[in-house]
Amino acid sequence: MELKINVEYNQILNMIHQLPVQEIEKLYSALQSQLSLKKKNNKKKLKEIILSAPTWTNAEYAEYIEIRNHINKTRLI
Repeated sequence: MELKINVEYNQILNMIHQLPVQEIEKLYSALQSQLSLKKKNNKKKLKEIILSAPTWTNAEYAEYIEIRNHINKTRLI
């Protein structure tokens, strides 16, 4: 079950300020670990996308270079 509450940033900040220092430190620690986890997951997803991206074979790349050179030579200056 998911509980959704519409609370604004300022309200959250005011509630945090009411916490004892030890609880704020616990919250800070928990948030830091969540952020680092999220960053690791994002890096992992990006790496997976890059590794699964299509690549050119040597023949395809050579053909591209040949066509690109032809286009560059025939361009009007």
